[in-house]
Amino acid sequence: MAVLCVPPFDTASANPTLGPQVAAFIEERFTFGPGSLAGQPARIDDEKRAFVYSMYEVHPLGHPLAGNRVYNRVALEMRKGVGKTSFAAWIVCAELHPDSPVRFNGFDANGQLRQGRPVNSPYIPMLADTKDQADELCYAFVKFILESCEDADLFDIGNERILRLGANGTADGRAVSVSGAPGSRDGALTTFQHIDEAHRLFLPRMREAHETMLQNLPKRPQEDPWTLYTSTAGKPGQGSIEEDLRLDAEDIAAGKKSDPTFFYFSRWAGEEHRDLTTVEARVAAVAEATGPVGEWAPGQFERIARDWDRKGVDRAYWERVWLNRWRQGESQAFNMPHVRDTLCRPARIKDGAFVALGFDGARFRDSTALVAVDIESGLSELLGMWERPDDVEEWTVPESEVTELLADTMRRFKVWRAYCDPPHWTETVAGWSQRWPDQIIEWHTNRHRMMAFAVRALAEAVDSSAITFGDGPYRPDLFRHMGNTGRNELRVRDDHGEALWVPQKADGRQIDKIDAAVALTLAWTACLDARRSGAKPGPTVYVPFKIR
Repeated sequence: MAVLCVPPFDTASANPTLGPQVAAFIEERFTFGPGSLAGQPARIDDEKRAFVYSMYEVHPLGHPLAGNRVYNRVALEMRKGVGKTSFAAWIVCAELHPDSPVRFNGFDANGQLRQGRPVNSPYIPMLADTKDQADELCYAFVKFILESCEDADLFDIGNERILRLGANGTADGRAVSVSGAPGSRDGALTTFQHIDEAHRLFLPRMREAHETMLQNLPKRPQEDPWTLYTSTAGKPGQGSIEEDLRLDAEDIAAGKKSDPTFFYFSRWAGEEHRDLTTVEARVAAVAEATGPVGEWAPGQFERIARDWDRKGVDRAYWERVWLNRWRQGESQAFNMPHVRDTLCRPARIKDGAFVALGFDGARFRDSTALVAVDIESGLSELLGMWERPDDVEEWTVPESEVTELLADTMRRFKVWRAYCDPPHWTETVAGWSQRWPDQIIEWHTNRHRMMAFAVRALAEAVDSSAITFGDGPYRPDLFRHMGNTGRNELRVRDDHGEALWVPQKADGRQIDKIDAAVALTLAWTACLDARRSGAKPGPTVYVPFKIR
């Protein structure tokens, strides 16, 4: 069984825990959420009970932080369909309920934990990637559970917020459904928060919202606030919140860093289940990824396993959701795990280097990027990028800033050529051509056959480590755009009969941006053309200027 748990489960932990009290409260007061078990009394399986015990550990008597929570962040990464949403909803309900024993309430004369206390004036945001998902997933479970429980009169339950009512009937706390809007979360006095399906949270506005939410937690130290994440595995290299959590956990497990306030658990089908060619093998892999909770009904695993053979199935997605394996989508253009693990360099392109440039983007409602590649070494760097904010409808890339960056690039480096995709920038690129003749080249990306060979060359460079990535400030943005890039297979083939493809936004998500990846493709194409032609940097020319 493949498991990553930090810190490792320790059934003999020296830390006292409110977990038994919390688990008993959940099973006494709450029900299952929507589904086949809807309305039945809550039952926590042994594995999730262990999670409750861990997530409610507190520091022991005599510790400088005695009584405080041990873990400020708890992340559970498990396959689809094992009850993560219902489990998270129970925790949300417990954190909101006016009688729940979820916070430290002192030690008794024997040094044992007293009955825990509820949170004072709880505020619980529940974040998901879209408004529909925020309202329909965990929040919908919380709403159903509280409406179904015997204590429903303690709450005012709406479609987007649930109020905890005080003794006089006024609001004494709330849980709210939220999606990525960082500004609206800035003043929140959060006591607990749930981040749902964190593998879907990778857009800048989502990451900003998440960061804002984390920075709100220290405002309420008396209520010992914390964060719970529940998710399945995501796409490697996409830059999601879940990927950050996974990398943190791997670094902690490897001894590269330490964070005693972080609890992380993931289970997936291990490498012994590499062979998925038979139904029996896939059933065994699904069973291992599922863990002790097992099948919800006879034949469930076999039904999942047989879906692998369905024509058109995305097997990488199937592995992610049913085996909880981090897998690159079959339609993704670049090997992002290899990019992040192998091709990052702790250096930037040096001033005076002989470089090739790539420029691509839209002036309105999208993004624009300028990329450089060192012709000799293959070190690449995103020099600048402009992206339309998600919450702005009317937006234009500031042309003067783009031209200023290009001019600065021409001064800093010895530029062989800049391949520029002119649509949306026709007049600007023409002006650049007059200013830097023989260096600004129009390269139309809508020539599908040429573009297909260009992006294939970049993908091959990634696979062979011929290209590397410098640690400039925009590298995460370049990786995000590369991770967003999918393959649009053309009807034409090369001379060897292999299908050609051009870049497109992966999974049809029009909100995603890929312009930096296209600019990288143009820069790499220019780099290869320079090498083929035997281009060498020309002599440095000093232009006199008047000092005023």
